[in-house]
Amino acid sequence: MNTEKPRQYSFELGPIRPPSEGRDFSLLTRATRNCPWNRCEFCSIYKDKKFEYRSVEEIKQDIDVARAISDEIRASSWRLGYGGRVTDEVVVGIVQGTPEIYGTDSAEPEERAARVHCLVNVANWLASGARTVFLQDANTLIMRPPELIEVLKYLKETFPTIERITSYARSKTAAQRSLEELKALHQAGLSRLHVGLESGSDDVLAEMQKGVTAEEHVIGGRKIVESGISLSEYVMPGLGGRKWSERHARETARVLNQIDPAFVRLRSLIAREGIPLQRKIELGEFELLTEDEVVDEIRLLIENLSCDSYVVSDQMSNLLLEVEGQLPQDKQKMLDTIDGYRAMPPEKRLKFRLNRRLQSYLAVHGGLTQDLSEKVQEAVESIKIGSPDAEVKVDQAIEALKGGFM
Repeated sequence: MNTEKPRQYSFELGPIRPPSEGRDFSLLTRATRNCPWNRCEFCSIYKDKKFEYRSVEEIKQDIDVARAISDEIRASSWRLGYGGRVTDEVVVGIVQGTPEIYGTDSAEPEERAARVHCLVNVANWLASGARTVFLQDANTLIMRPPELIEVLKYLKETFPTIERITSYARSKTAAQRSLEELKALHQAGLSRLHVGLESGSDDVLAEMQKGVTAEEHVIGGRKIVESGISLSEYVMPGLGGRKWSERHARETARVLNQIDPAFVRLRSLIAREGIPLQRKIELGEFELLTEDEVVDEIRLLIENLSCDSYVVSDQMSNLLLEVEGQLPQDKQKMLDTIDGYRAMPPEKRLKFRLNRRLQSYLAVHGGLTQDLSEKVQEAVESIKIGSPDAEVKVDQAIEALKGGFM
């Protein structure tokens, strides 16, 4: 590894990737920077950042760096006596054994953190079989098709073990691509696209400044499906607020039925600090649903789905992570899961909600701040003594916990 070139030890990483790509320990490759639309009322991820189109040469250089790190990890595994296996001990050995790269005095703190992050990403990827890659950031499909094809082919040439390459995309962009272009991308190695449908209601889409219509969702989604690329559509329960809740559920189901994606992934709305929607909430222009109302909305959505999609509730914003299954055969099972929760006595539901949200928070942060701990304890005590304001205390604790969700 060339110690004269600091970038040899790190490559660009974007801020997010889908939970499914995290579970699969996908290699992260940043194809574009930030979001070209960046106006959605419910999102703050890219709000203070400018969209930038990365060159193919830049992306290839990052892929080369990932390959160099990969080679060093494998070589270190043999040197350290692990026979090529990638373990935590190998990663620790590399960090401790090369202070000129990872040590305190090797580079500025930001660069050192980037080096360690990239090392861990590649190591986890290798340990999981080096099969999946996720292209960041918000809309890789906006790249010129020939350039994206070049990147896809270079990835597969550089890492022959790759079986799946996925990315985020926008429906509007997919609608603007020809079916032939999408088929060419699929043939080059693009396996799956994750699309933020959010809602199938034009009222909700306009309210949230999504920049796409229900019709464009269908056109773009159908093109992706027909190209052979696996499609994951993300739906945001609660996005219509109290005003549009029923229409949001029914219209979203209608659009999904027309698209028939491989996956329908639920991502319930969380009113995080910093999102533009927060202002409307404070002014009373947008009424958030209660957690139970969101559960009811999800039930209405699933009840109206007639596609052959696999429904997944794999994100901590969702209360009922158990709502999962293949349509149409698992529809009743999912509805029964929801009905089982709604049939709980009020006290038991409060305990369930608080415990589920606490578990999700601890899974990310490991522990509670003093302020959060006090709020949770107050909520627990209010349930225990049957206080009239138990639900208020629980909701306050849950709202605080959600602020730390990813």
